[in-house]
Amino acid sequence: MRTKITKRGQVSVPAEVRKRLKIGPNTTLEWVIEGNTARIFPLPSDPVRAFRGSGKKGMVKRLLEERRRDQRLENGFEKSLRT
Repeated sequence: MRTKITKRGQVSVPAEVRKRLKIGPNTTLEWVIEGNTARIFPLPSDPVRAFRGSGKKGMVKRLLEERRRDQRLENGFEKSLRT
């Protein structure tokens, strides 16, 4: 597919691309330049919601366990310095 840039620097997104990517008016597009190539990505209207549920289950539990372990190690190290 080919499009042209207007004098004002605007580009029309072909209908086929809009339908396939499910984008429309007010969709924000991210432009990434890699060498001589431009890649365009539609951004979700709510990025937080788009990633909700994508993490591994149990990550919070593992993070809290790791923090407790670190705190125990730090407390033990501090006690050894006092004696």
